[in-house]
Amino acid sequence: MTLVEFFGCTFLAFGPPFAMFVFTIAHDPVRIIILIAAAFFWLVSLLLSSLWWYIVVPLRKDLAFGVVFSVVFQETFRYIIYKILRKAENGLKKITDDSTQLIENKHILAYVSGLGFGIISGAFSLVNILADAVGPGTMGLKSGNEMFFLTSAATGLCFILLHTFWGVIFFNALDNNNKLHVAGVIVSHLLSSCVTLLNSKIGPAGTLIPLYINLVLMGLEAYKVAGGSYASFKSCITFK
Repeated sequence: MTLVEFFGCTFLAFGPPFAMFVFTIAHDPVRIIILIAAAFFWLVSLLLSSLWWYIVVPLRKDLAFGVVFSVVFQETFRYIIYKILRKAENGLKKITDDSTQLIENKHILAYVSGLGFGIISGAFSLVNILADAVGPGTMGLKSGNEMFFLTSAATGLCFILLHTFWGVIFFNALDNNNKLHVAGVIVSHLLSSCVTLLNSKIGPAGTLIPLYINLVLMGLEAYKVAGGSYASFKSCITFK
């Protein structure tokens, strides 16, 4: 049963991102490179936030301190990879067969970069939890809720998708000098991360509601800035 739970939680957290990778990224080597580069930048942000947490000794026991600065470092490196990708556009035109679509539609770079951030973020947040889910018993972790693994997987999926949406909104905001959207991404990221601090008080399931509300809002905003409209969205969900 523990093995079934492991695979169930793994597929819940990484099934949709894997499908997104297969259908939208895997066919283009340049997109794969950008995805890996984005994941690397997220790892560097994690390294720096860890070093900062280690240096500031008095605040090591304050988890909120680490969360806030982790978000700051992640968004800083999101900005850095944005600048790098924009400067590398001319080079990308020369090495990719899909140059017209990849360069002219700037949202593709944002989407790939955001998904790279999300996948590596989800992997690091869930790898130890999934390892514990294998067994020998999973009736709560340290007397916790028996739904801990399931809700953790759902939370991991939420953050993977949020990073993807944040990437699209953030890149578009910088392209159009929209400081309000830049601030909105940072605040949304900060609030989403801080909500998880309430897990011990209201339980992981209680934090899923605000997280997924935020996910829907960010998804709609990303759809809008990418050129989507209400009419096209309505046509996609209307079955005849």
